[in-house]
Amino acid sequence: MAEPNMKRRKLVLIGNGMAGVNTLEQILKLTNAFDICVYGEEPYPNYNRIQLSYVLEGSKRIDDIILNSREWYEENGIQLHTGTKVVRIDTKDKRIYTAEGETAEYDVLIIATGSKPFILPVPGANKDGVIGFRDIADCETMIDASRTFKQAAVIGGGLLGLEAAKGLVQLGMETTVVHLMDSLMERQLDEVASGMLKAELERQGIRFRMGTKTTEVLGGSEVSGLRFADGTELEAQLVVMSAGIVPHIELAKESGIETGRGILVNDFMQTSAPDVYAVGECCEHRGVCYGLVAPLFEQGAVLAKTIAGIEAAPYEGSSVSTKLKISGVDVFSAGEYLERPDHQVLRIHDDWHGHYKKVLLRDKRIVGAVMYGEVSDAPLLTRLIRDGALMTDERYAELFGGGTACCGGGNKESIVQAMADDEIVCGCNGVTKGDIVRVIQVDGLTTVDQIKMKTGATRSCGGCKPLVEQLLQFVLGDSYQEQQPVKKGICGCTTHSRDEIVAAIKGMHLTSVREVMMVLEWQQSEGCSKCRPALNYYLGMAWPAEYEDSRQSRFVNERLHANIQNDGTYSVIPRMYGGVTTPEQLRQIADAADKYEAKMVKVTGGQRIDLLGIHKADLPAIWKDLGMPSGYGYAKALRTVKTCVGSQFCRFGTQDTIAMGIQLEKKFERLWMPAKFKMAVNGCPRNCAESGTKDLGIVGNEGGWEIYVGGNGGIRMKEAELLCKVKTNEELEEICGAFIQHYRETGNYGERTSEWIERLGIEHVRAVVVDDLARRQALAQGVEDALAELQDPWQEVIESEKLQRDYYQAVEVDVK
Repeated sequence: MAEPNMKRRKLVLIGNGMAGVNTLEQILKLTNAFDICVYGEEPYPNYNRIQLSYVLEGSKRIDDIILNSREWYEENGIQLHTGTKVVRIDTKDKRIYTAEGETAEYDVLIIATGSKPFILPVPGANKDGVIGFRDIADCETMIDASRTFKQAAVIGGGLLGLEAAKGLVQLGMETTVVHLMDSLMERQLDEVASGMLKAELERQGIRFRMGTKTTEVLGGSEVSGLRFADGTELEAQLVVMSAGIVPHIELAKESGIETGRGILVNDFMQTSAPDVYAVGECCEHRGVCYGLVAPLFEQGAVLAKTIAGIEAAPYEGSSVSTKLKISGVDVFSAGEYLERPDHQVLRIHDDWHGHYKKVLLRDKRIVGAVMYGEVSDAPLLTRLIRDGALMTDERYAELFGGGTACCGGGNKESIVQAMADDEIVCGCNGVTKGDIVRVIQVDGLTTVDQIKMKTGATRSCGGCKPLVEQLLQFVLGDSYQEQQPVKKGICGCTTHSRDEIVAAIKGMHLTSVREVMMVLEWQQSEGCSKCRPALNYYLGMAWPAEYEDSRQSRFVNERLHANIQNDGTYSVIPRMYGGVTTPEQLRQIADAADKYEAKMVKVTGGQRIDLLGIHKADLPAIWKDLGMPSGYGYAKALRTVKTCVGSQFCRFGTQDTIAMGIQLEKKFERLWMPAKFKMAVNGCPRNCAESGTKDLGIVGNEGGWEIYVGGNGGIRMKEAELLCKVKTNEELEEICGAFIQHYRETGNYGERTSEWIERLGIEHVRAVVVDDLARRQALAQGVEDALAELQDPWQEVIESEKLQRDYYQAVEVDVK
């Protein structure tokens, strides 16, 4: 560790992916001697690329695959620049330059630029609608295409290609995989396993063109199909290229750093330039570029020790094995997998259960294996192949169950017992056997979920869960108790559901986050980024006059009253009620934009003005100068009330929408809710203010108002549903209040109204907040009680001293 008065060195990481950030995580465990700065081209913090297929098919959201939130960088003193491309490295002056003209010095530089998809060099490959599958932007492009087009082609029958195809089928597209070879995943699987995989994927709806060479992408400016070497064609409005990856070496090459297929590194990940290192898919070590996660983490472990000045064994390459879950099917491959004349072949093929296992021997030594369907012996086979172990009768019984017709049945205790402490168990997150054994022994952990919370093992693809369970059983011995299925809590810290937690808060009169965790026996004493904000909200909803607001449990944007941006600066949005402003307000905004050097002044979609590029240290002062309430552009609360000009000015307007919008915005602006909440007020069915895609949309007509609820204009678009029609402004306000309060009381934290209504049903919501007058009035009174406890709308954001105190206050948990 660095001495307190020792000058900290500057460490710059180019590339914000899994390999580079995992290396930083290892460095932070070893030393605090560096000021760290990270540059990433994508507008996101570090995320799990392995799970992009889940985002594509819709089972996960982008937030679900984030590995390190922006707050993690902040809390570890790391300056993060997202959406920023580094274009040059001056290895003599030790300085990097970005595309925006910014520059930074370094003492130590890590290049972790990863790889890019290989785009077939065929005519038409640059047409609109031809993409790779490597990042979130590619997922978003495919999701958008699925809303418009019906047919897709995926070129490449490897892992990523198959995952992309399955995601597109899930999105409703007729999808064909075009593969040059006659077998899928021919670099990992033999013909039998490949055939079993193809048959299963065909059952799942994927079509195949095997042994087919693509010669041209058809269409005008946009793709319309593919032409093949045999003259046949395939119609497609989306083409996904997944025929391999190419290391990103352009930056290093143009900066004079030696490259081959990748950036050349030695056994300590050093490049040809002094104090410049490379790690991950971009580098080439002993002639090999690795594309799997586990070798990249092994490289990172060596590099972290090297940079921290700790003696490290050299990286000598990785014994590559592939254990993957492809569209719900487990496959495994390690070492040699294609049979040769000098091989002795041990094989079990069980079509009934869909299991296949093949082990290859040379001179009675285990040199390779392939498995399909049942892969629990993967850790054992990986070690045996790596060690070149002799096959014996005992090992045969261990692998093949004594010759019986099954695919396994070995002594699992011997598998984990024989593993080295530094052997990777969770390839997605770089967790070793030693890491897991340590937390079991030192922290007294007894469940897989506890191990996941502590180490990250199993939190990504979940493929290592059986091995983690085996380690748990091995370490605990006789005290191990097989875990029965447990009900799912709001997060891994508890088994309690949202309803149980709220019932306990109300029934036992709990008034603080800490109290809830103690009484309900939280498994993690400090909680996590999912449960702490949720508990803070539930407490405020239940006891608005009594609860202790936990500032540390709020998101960083809520603590600072501004949205953090991809370059580490902030976005400040003052509130403009109903989208209406005055010349005086505009002058205040313009003066503040000049004074604090806003990088951009933008009119938002919610009829407000956004000041972008404000530095964190200036936030208290800019709010004081503005003298305006915050627009809550960061909050799980009312964001905007969008209005048309209504009957005041519009010839079609039937109601005074501006007055109604301002009235509703001023009433509900400070009220915390389960998720962000947007409103709109239209003066006629022409819908200029877009009421049909808002959480609460109001449309005026000659006889009064129509109320629409549960709309969403985001990633999961949903049209709002008609809740009711009312004649008076008083009835409108009461029903709006009752609707909001019912949502506050019954919504899960983070659940938008579109999801909430989908769960409860519009008939239920209508019965509670419209038809049942007594219940409606009670809910309306509940929202009034909550509003009565809220302070003046702009008091908090203009009190500079208080904001400064919140800003410097230590954050207890990583809340993203």
